[in-house]
Amino acid sequence: MSSTLSSSSGILEPSTLGTCESGVSGPFGQVQSDYYDHDETELLSVSWNQDYGCFAAGTCRGFSIYNCDSFEETFRRDLKSGGFGIVEMLFRSNIFALVGCKSNSQYPPNKVIIWDDHQSRCIGGFTFRSEVRAVKLRLDRIVVVLEHKIYVYNFTDSKLLHQIETLANPRGLCCLSHNSNTFVLACPGLRRGQVRIEHFGLIMTKFICAHESQIACITLTMDGLLLATASTKGTLIRIFNTVDGTMLQEVRRGVDKADIYCIALSPNVQWLAVSSDKGTVHLFSLRVRVGGEDSSCSSAAQSPAMVCRSSSLPPDALIFPSTTANPGTSFSFLKGLLPQYFSSEWSFAQFHLPEYTTFIAAFGSQNTVIIVGMDGRCELIFFLFYFLPLFYRCSFDPVNGGHMLQQEYVRFLKTDNRPK
Repeated sequence: MSSTLSSSSGILEPSTLGTCESGVSGPFGQVQSDYYDHDETELLSVSWNQDYGCFAAGTCRGFSIYNCDSFEETFRRDLKSGGFGIVEMLFRSNIFALVGCKSNSQYPPNKVIIWDDHQSRCIGGFTFRSEVRAVKLRLDRIVVVLEHKIYVYNFTDSKLLHQIETLANPRGLCCLSHNSNTFVLACPGLRRGQVRIEHFGLIMTKFICAHESQIACITLTMDGLLLATASTKGTLIRIFNTVDGTMLQEVRRGVDKADIYCIALSPNVQWLAVSSDKGTVHLFSLRVRVGGEDSSCSSAAQSPAMVCRSSSLPPDALIFPSTTANPGTSFSFLKGLLPQYFSSEWSFAQFHLPEYTTFIAAFGSQNTVIIVGMDGRCELIFFLFYFLPLFYRCSFDPVNGGHMLQQEYVRFLKTDNRPK
């Protein structure tokens, strides 16, 4: 698996993302209003930005960017050569990583485009011999995921820094930390059920045997200290210390097999949300806490173990299980006497969606969960079937849990939802 790079002037520093203007030049631009008058736009992919405040929708015609709070389409870019199966944002900047879908005549699925929307031009690109499965961005790195290999590039000059071999990875599983002082990468290892953790700042590689089945979903906290995983069996979600590989907590989504679409960790590392093809988003209370000597660095969001170098403790000493009881466990006193699922930690709150829908979840403000994806129930429009792109916002009771309450519901690719 080799790659070639084309870049006229290297990757440029991002600037603040603005709304689109009618006079955009280059291959992307505003499409006339009647371009969408006769049909719906097919949704190909959705992905969060790094702080979950926005999401990108790759469509059969281009891509659109949406704010989550409050919900609003910020802008869209369209072209007639085809759409994008991967759209990766760089926080809220003008820089995007784009990968075309198979029907895109100009940008094939084996090519990554680094697009500067402020200049309305491509400022870099990577071409591979096989299809790109995922792209991840940090302020200092570009990570490209192929089925058996991961490439890590420097953002400023596109220099190849690392190559990582993985087990077959058709889902493109890979996640990064996003604190500027740390760089942690998690991906499948070379064995079934294994996760590889690269602590680039510590120059350390850790392999975690997370599950017996193949890995289906992984996510890291912003500081990279904690890892959450699920397997293709889809019944258990496990949380690990990424420094020493210790399993800190295990929660149960259910007893029947499920396809896990997304695992999300709240910024305060207090909650974990899981979406699957069973049509339910489960919310779990975490018993993992992060703390240190330095009171000014006690927040988990500030990464005390890896950003605050004044602490004399090693990183793994600052991660520990909380003694707080899990409100979702009712049979813990019978552990060892009943089957395992009776003594498991069950979800604290739930939100129900139609089954066989593909949704990703994230945490909003004030005890809310935001959910974006494609409804499996198709609509017949002009003799063509389209999946329904939907946005939900729901709230949960942090004390009593139970069923989450729907606060907002939007079909976000409808023509009347687009910016004027």
